[in-house]
Amino acid sequence: MSDFNAPLRDLRFVLHEVFNAQKVWDQLPELQENVDSETADAILEEAAKVTGQLIAPLSRSGDEQGAQWNQGIVTTPDGFKEAYNTYIEGGWVGLSGNPAYGGMGMPKMLSVQFEEMLYAADSSFALYSALTSGACLAIDAHASEELKSTYLPPLYAGRWAGVMCLTEAHAGTDLGLIRTRAIPQDDGSYTITGSKIFITGGEQDLTENIIHLVLAKLPDAPAGARGISLFLVPKVQVNTDGSLGEQNAVTCGSIEHKMGIKASATCVMNFDGATGYLVGELNKGLAAMFTMMNYERLSIGIQGIGCAQTSYQRAADYARERIQSRAATGAQNAAQAADPIIVHADVRRMLLTMKSMTEGGRAFACYVGKQLDIAKFSPDAALAEQAQDLVALLTPVTKAFFTDTGLESCIHGQQVFGGHGYVREWGQEQLVRDVRIAQIYEGTNGIQALDLVARKLVANRGAFLQAFTDTVRAQISQPNTLYAAEVMTALQRLESVSHWLLEQAGANKNEVGAASVEYLHLFGYVAYAWMWSRMATTAQNNHAQEPDFYAAKLATADFYFSRMLPRTLALEASIKAGSASLYGLAAEHF
Repeated sequence: MSDFNAPLRDLRFVLHEVFNAQKVWDQLPELQENVDSETADAILEEAAKVTGQLIAPLSRSGDEQGAQWNQGIVTTPDGFKEAYNTYIEGGWVGLSGNPAYGGMGMPKMLSVQFEEMLYAADSSFALYSALTSGACLAIDAHASEELKSTYLPPLYAGRWAGVMCLTEAHAGTDLGLIRTRAIPQDDGSYTITGSKIFITGGEQDLTENIIHLVLAKLPDAPAGARGISLFLVPKVQVNTDGSLGEQNAVTCGSIEHKMGIKASATCVMNFDGATGYLVGELNKGLAAMFTMMNYERLSIGIQGIGCAQTSYQRAADYARERIQSRAATGAQNAAQAADPIIVHADVRRMLLTMKSMTEGGRAFACYVGKQLDIAKFSPDAALAEQAQDLVALLTPVTKAFFTDTGLESCIHGQQVFGGHGYVREWGQEQLVRDVRIAQIYEGTNGIQALDLVARKLVANRGAFLQAFTDTVRAQISQPNTLYAAEVMTALQRLESVSHWLLEQAGANKNEVGAASVEYLHLFGYVAYAWMWSRMATTAQNNHAQEPDFYAAKLATADFYFSRMLPRTLALEASIKAGSASLYGLAAEHF
């Protein structure tokens, strides 16, 4: 199965009704000039067609055929190149790009919704352009004017692709250990020598050039992460007039054979004295690269939502059609031999878990997109700084919580199908395989949790958290806010656990790592509770206009507060159990 129908009604609900995007954009002069509600809706409508009709039909065949490597040349599955050419004609790669260099300048609130559709249609296809969008951000933020004017227009146009090259065989998370070297040349360029692994889209046949953003060290660089610089290394050299010149010393040594996202080429890239150009300042490349990394972390989080949405659609359709057993309360469909499985409590539990977590994630992604727009475009420096602090706090939550719960949802979607869910023709097993990588790449979810607790909580003594909780309190204190008491209780639990953890971390450093994953999940469920309060309140206020849609929203909110939010009780208990039990077993006894 390859059908995907974008949830346009829910996307518009979140964008326009819950977050009043038009009001946000009207307060940001640069966005006010580029977008309004009507434009946004037109973009979403067209995106639904592109993802549902052009990309989704390639998902299963792309998975079966996979990317192919032959003597350094990588080919994508049949139909990918043709679809990609149609895709870039619509300007989708540059949707949120800088208009000064050919981007469309659309807000992040809108682009996160497009990304969800893209991942829902096919994660493998989505990754090729997602990496390009992130590379453009890093170049636009840190590169020289010469590099920006040369490289950004063809990147935004989709004629060239962008990728990031961080990981080495011996150095994954600990980038301070990288060995790739950069040697300065008389003309201001550098020769780059080394090998990188796990490079998504490092080689492919979709674009005429590939721009690698490579982390490397100069011979006299300081040790560790303080000595890392960032370089732009094109696959094909670019002449002064922007035309393509000679092949650079960049080759693909092999591609990985993976559990999922098989149509996405995951490459070993070799740089054998390749010509590269410094991006940003020497020895400050990690900070520049994190401009791209943080974009990709939100993007990959959205992969979790997108895969979950497709799995939910298929599972809900199947549950309404599959006839199996009678309802516990008696026959609901007397004309047939059995009832549809959607009458059974356990099937409803799985579907509502999927629905509540996917729609909660969709709303939270839009909220983070709003903060990114404010941080980037607000003329009020204090407001922009506050938004940036919130983004820093919430980025690890979005990446890890979206993908942890996205996998849970895809497994539920598979389970609804029973044995058919394990069989290829129904498509559910592919979604499980495709979404699984999202917990691993762009910084494993364990690393995201450590980032949240160690850097975003402990390091600033809860200042970022305070800004978030103040925002939540202000919103739920508004009159007639549904589930305000439930959100307040959950918020107080998060604050209590946070204060406890801050105290413990000072006495025992192991407490941070021991609590981090459970703490991130606790944070995620509380954040979703806030989102569901906002959505339920909006639904209640608008109920008379579209009763069926809003009633479904209210019923889902009730499920979330009744059956999902109580998970925070167990998470709190686990966190406060401390680290002692993790270190009671000697290494040789594992």
